[in-house]
Amino acid sequence: MTTSLQDGQSAAGRAGAQDSPLAVQVCRVAQGKGDAQDPAQVPGLHALSPASDATRRGAMDRRKAKDLEVQETPSIPNPFPELCCSPLTSVLSAGLFPRSNSRKKQVIKVYSEDESSRALEVPSDVTARDVCQLLILKNHYVDDNSWTLFEHLSHTGVERTVEDHELLTEVLSHWVMEEDNKLYLRKNYAKYEFFKNPMYFFPEHMVSFATEMNGDRSLTQIPQMFLSSNTYPEIHGFLHAKEQGKKSWKKAYFFLRRSGLYFSTKGTSKEPRHLQFFSEFSTSNVYMSLAGKKKHGAPTPYGFCFKPTKAGGPRDLKMLCAEEDQSRMCWVTAIRLLKYGMQLYQNYMHPSQARSACSSQSVSPMRSVSENSLVAMDFSGQKTRVIDNPTEALSVAVEEGLAWRKKGCLRLGNHGSPTAPSQSSAVNMALHRSQPWFHHRISRDEAQQLITRQGPVDGVFLVRDSQSNPRTFVLSMSHGQKIKHFQIIPVEDDGEVFHTLDDGHTKFTDLIQLVEFYQLNKGVLPCKLKHYCARMAV
Repeated sequence: MTTSLQDGQSAAGRAGAQDSPLAVQVCRVAQGKGDAQDPAQVPGLHALSPASDATRRGAMDRRKAKDLEVQETPSIPNPFPELCCSPLTSVLSAGLFPRSNSRKKQVIKVYSEDESSRALEVPSDVTARDVCQLLILKNHYVDDNSWTLFEHLSHTGVERTVEDHELLTEVLSHWVMEEDNKLYLRKNYAKYEFFKNPMYFFPEHMVSFATEMNGDRSLTQIPQMFLSSNTYPEIHGFLHAKEQGKKSWKKAYFFLRRSGLYFSTKGTSKEPRHLQFFSEFSTSNVYMSLAGKKKHGAPTPYGFCFKPTKAGGPRDLKMLCAEEDQSRMCWVTAIRLLKYGMQLYQNYMHPSQARSACSSQSVSPMRSVSENSLVAMDFSGQKTRVIDNPTEALSVAVEEGLAWRKKGCLRLGNHGSPTAPSQSSAVNMALHRSQPWFHHRISRDEAQQLITRQGPVDGVFLVRDSQSNPRTFVLSMSHGQKIKHFQIIPVEDDGEVFHTLDDGHTKFTDLIQLVEFYQLNKGVLPCKLKHYCARMAV
């Protein structure tokens, strides 16, 4: 009885499945479309609803008739064909919008040291190094990897070095329209000097190494430690900090770490409970203060500050000042290394790589004068020779200098007439005024400020008038992170006036000859004259 009941139910189900719409729904679900499918093509379906040939032919006829009706319906053009796109593509076509220019150009103005300016139209992706290269070519400068762009904020009296890899459009985007901000192009000999002589930039008493590096302490390896991601030295020392919203300054002991700048609330203790966060440098830039005493009441003239990149009023500045210039240079250099890391080293290595690429392609590289490339030569004979004897080199230099000055006096005569002998000394005195290293009437402090701003590197020098004696001159130069001054005394011999630095042992007819000699010879100076300090507004 059970078997017959099951057979009866199965038979009834098979009979009802032939005309029931459930079979068509199963076909649609199995296919995943709205159209009906042949039930015989769906696996396992014809065991449930076996359709006869007549049923299948009728379904096919109805499908064909429906397709004919669709074809006979007149087609209406689509007014928005761009919206009919693949689901894998964007809904809105790119042709609906104007194409954005990724290299949008902008006009910038760059000032020189004499306050003359040049306007440039540059694209948005141009870097500070690109602008320097362009101005070097336009002005026919010698590219010695020391030309630098400076961001000068006159309303706060601060400025900073624009790194070679920085985009100028980003720098200018942080400026306020009402402020008189400027970009300066001038020499910065200390920009990458810490890679060559790190011992001058990192005093031993300001640097402490990690405990695991006690056996290998070397000041020459400090830049490499800053570039590594594991171990790095800690810079510490006393600084004066201006209290936020007040005019008073407070002296505290500071610690510079990779996470930021901290100060101790209890003497020189660096326990975590005594350290307070002062500033971080990932979203801010460090600036050198030019007039900290006058504008901010700083206790010393060696100030620097942190300025947020996206904010910028005087109230947002975090002012600091050090006891001496070498200490300030140490703090600023360490902050640059921590902020930019390996990018600074790549900026330092890029010019030499470019020069080697130029030389490998048989292209004349840019001329760079160094102390090792200048030697005394004798061209009087049939063959040229190097003059090794310093006394002979000096006598030859004096003879050539006198001959050159005589020709110069003839050229400087009015209407081509030779200059009178009585006027030759006056002409020799006036020749040095056209030289870029001569500064007419500047004080001792202004000379020190000029050399400091262009980099206190060994051999940076300038010549100026003496304030104490109007007949003498002063040679101001940098050596060992200190500015030294040497008086150039005039001496008279056989009715002619000469200049000397060593009480008459070495005499020169004018200042040009004196400077050229000490560029080749150390003499009584602590080092050779390497980089002249050009004129600029103080």
